[in-house]
Amino acid sequence: MTSTAPSPSSDTIRRIETDADIAEGAAWLATHDPRLAAALDLTGPLPLRRRADGFRALLGAIVSQQVSVASANAIVARCEAADLHDPEIARRATEEEMRACGLSRQKIRYIGALAEARIDFDALRTAPTDQVVATLTEVPGIGRWTAEIYAMFSLGHADVFAPNDLALQEAARMLLDLPERPKEREMRVIAEQWSPWRAVAARLLWAYYAEAKKREGIR
Repeated sequence: MTSTAPSPSSDTIRRIETDADIAEGAAWLATHDPRLAAALDLTGPLPLRRRADGFRALLGAIVSQQVSVASANAIVARCEAADLHDPEIARRATEEEMRACGLSRQKIRYIGALAEARIDFDALRTAPTDQVVATLTEVPGIGRWTAEIYAMFSLGHADVFAPNDLALQEAARMLLDLPERPKEREMRVIAEQWSPWRAVAARLLWAYYAEAKKREGIR
């Protein structure tokens, strides 16, 4: 599987590349939503949180599923030592070689599928968000949440959200004084009001959630 050529609208994608972009988005959100302005007063400046893109980034996302951060880091380090971050090498690797890195049978299948997909990561860099999500979610083991997070942090898309993220849902419940935590569909609708800076709104909600947990003494 390879991604198709980016649509003409890809040139108009707003991207987050620097702290100044984050500040611009945060200022816009604060002007348009007093609740977000109050959250921003509480959290202070928001982090950039940009990451590398490509096969290595998605391998790390797959490895991180349902394991602790420490375990994921250790497995990723072993995968990189075995050069499995190179899709050509990952395609040729045996199950035994991959298991030696600490990968489960399911994750071996997912990483193998990712390597076999032969995604054109250069094309994804200029593709619109919907195309990025559609391309990545064709790969077994990559769900919509992972694809949206990839678009947000690895590609810098400014107007993408991850409505199925539990921390974002809980932060929205607290900040917006909702009777219960919104589900994915409701969260997606709520986030539409924060376009074209939904990725900055996500950063703000994550920061607000972390601050709320700290104040409540939750670990």
